[in-house]
Amino acid sequence: MSRRPVRAPVRWARGVRARTAISATVVVAVTLLLAAAALVVLQRQQLVQAVTLLARQQGEAVAQQIRDGGVGTVDLAAVGGASREQTLVQVVTPDGLVVAASSDVEGEQPVSSATTGAGQVDVRSVPELPIGEDDPFVVVVTGVATPDGVVRVITAQSLESVQRSTAVTLTLVGVGYPLLLLAVGVTSYVFAGRALAPVEAIRRRVGEVTAQDLSARVPVPATGDEIARLAETMNVMLGRLQGSAAAQSRFVADASHELRSPLATIRAAAEVSGSHPEAMDWPAAASTVLAETDRLERLVSDLLLLARSDEEGLVMRAEDVDLDDVVVAEAARVRQAGVAEVVVDVRSVRVRGDAQHLVRAVRNLTDNAARYSRSTVTLRLRAQDATAQLEVLDDGPGIVEAERERVFERFVRLDTSRERGTGGTGLGLAITRQVARAHGGDVEVTAPTGSGVRSGARFVLTLPLPAAASWRG
Repeated sequence: MSRRPVRAPVRWARGVRARTAISATVVVAVTLLLAAAALVVLQRQQLVQAVTLLARQQGEAVAQQIRDGGVGTVDLAAVGGASREQTLVQVVTPDGLVVAASSDVEGEQPVSSATTGAGQVDVRSVPELPIGEDDPFVVVVTGVATPDGVVRVITAQSLESVQRSTAVTLTLVGVGYPLLLLAVGVTSYVFAGRALAPVEAIRRRVGEVTAQDLSARVPVPATGDEIARLAETMNVMLGRLQGSAAAQSRFVADASHELRSPLATIRAAAEVSGSHPEAMDWPAAASTVLAETDRLERLVSDLLLLARSDEEGLVMRAEDVDLDDVVVAEAARVRQAGVAEVVVDVRSVRVRGDAQHLVRAVRNLTDNAARYSRSTVTLRLRAQDATAQLEVLDDGPGIVEAERERVFERFVRLDTSRERGTGGTGLGLAITRQVARAHGGDVEVTAPTGSGVRSGARFVLTLPLPAAASWRG
């Protein structure tokens, strides 16, 4: 049994313009249909009420003549009943005799058999009259008290004019309804296209953006509406993408440069040892290779940490960490290396965080201070304003104010006095800021403060205390 091919939906009907036009047309169609139905019904009711009121007024006028002078004084011409077209008037005695009638029903039997008491009025609509009139009528029977009994005054008004008016209205609605819907659909389609023209321009411009050239920006219409805000947001996004791509390109270039240096040193040692083994200082060569391997290992480790952080954030473990113990241990490590004198001013502070990452952040700061200090590194730790504040100071060349924020970027090169040739990977401070912000804190650098301090850098690591900790992955 063969299957019928599934037809894809019509392409034009899937566009925003078409959907907008169809939706507007459907809404207008339903609204107009309800309005037209209400118009026809209300118009018919008003016309029927007008005809009924006329019949009642004529019946009351004849009844008043009977009350004033009796049945014999009835003058139908005086109330317009005998001359008005499609108006029927009859005066019927208590025994059923028609004693007065308009010209159209002279000699005919009563057109209604309804009975009513004196002073009462009976109103009803009938599809036809028993005298051969096929049109619908409104029949009003008014009861009038006389000495001989209750006389009935029957007035009947034809509803033919009501039907004609209703038919005309239906014809106008039937002709105008589809024309109006067509106009609404076409107008909605055209105006939706004009409203979406800026979106199409944005789409074309975004389609021209490539990974090699992210400098293009989408046009921003001067309307100040949602589309203009969309264009502005997309331009901001394109700017971020361009900045991110440029940073990634610089990162790859700098990483390649940093990796090339230790690899070149190791390769040179290997080539010399292979070509002139008898002239090789093997202990010195081994020491050089081990130092460069250690540097290479630190660099790769830092790169992997930053790459994982960029992709999915730092993996954090929440545990109590005695930050003062971490600082004291790092101070002892720097003293043992004999690079600089270490001054420690530490208060007991406990934070909530990932111990491994916090140790790495503190180590990066102390290593950086020891690397650039002339003689002394100072570590201060205290709790202040619901935060733990670690100050790491060195007495080295310092960092000019214009460069203080850039030192936290990856592989940023400053002046030669803080060159990475001293052994750093150029990633330590970037990692420290990443760790600090992941814990809800931050790190910044300023000039040292205090009497007698003329040079150096002051790094301040702030972390929230447990009651104010804010975790971010």
